[in-house]
Amino acid sequence: MQTNKNRIFLRGRLAAPPVPSHTNHGVQYYTLPLTVRRLSGAEDRLNVVASQEQLALFPPLEAGDPLSVTGEVRTFNNRSGVGSRLVVSVFARELSQEEGEDENRLELSGALCKPPALRSTPLGRTICDMILASNRRYGRADYLPCIAWGSLAYRCGSMAVGDPLDLEGRLQSRVYTKEIDGQVQERTAFEVSVMSLTGLPEPYID
Repeated sequence: MQTNKNRIFLRGRLAAPPVPSHTNHGVQYYTLPLTVRRLSGAEDRLNVVASQEQLALFPPLEAGDPLSVTGEVRTFNNRSGVGSRLVVSVFARELSQEEGEDENRLELSGALCKPPALRSTPLGRTICDMILASNRRYGRADYLPCIAWGSLAYRCGSMAVGDPLDLEGRLQSRVYTKEIDGQVQERTAFEVSVMSLTGLPEPYID
C-alpha cells in the first residue's frame, strides 16, 4: 500500500495543560488542546497527541503557553458511545515553543472513499463535502472529512470514488448542537478546509 502525504504544521497556544490520553507499546501519550487563531479572528481548538518523552524536554506546560507542532492528522472510530464517533487529532512528530504568528498549514493526499456531496448554504454559497482516505504505513489509513468552497467545490464535486486528491488547507474545528434523548448537547466536529488543489484538471464548461 502506497503511503500518502500527510503533513501539518500548527503554531498557537495551549488552552489547558496536557492530560493523559492512552498508552501504546509501553509509551504514555498525552492530549494537548491547542488554540490556533484564523485570519478572521476566529479560533480553532485542536487536539494534539504527544508522548511523555516529547513533553519531558520542556518545563511543565500550562494554559497560554506557546506551542508549535509538526506532525500528521490521525483519525479513529470511537466505539464507546460517548462523544463523536470520528475522533480527529494531530499526532506530534516535533514540538517547540517558538513564538510567532499563529499558523495552520496542512498538506494531504489520498483518494475519495465516498461520493462527494455538492450542496448550497442558505446564503447561496456552494460547498462540497468529501471523505478522503489517506494511507499510512503498515496498511492503516486515516479517513478525513474535507470541505471545499466555491469553484473548488465544483471541481471536487465532479470527482468519483477512488479518484486521487492532493490538497493544501487547514484543519479546523466547528461547534454544533445535537439533541440526544431530549437533551441538547454541544459537540465539536473537525474537518479539513481545502484551500487549493493539485493534480486536478480544470472543469470543462460548455
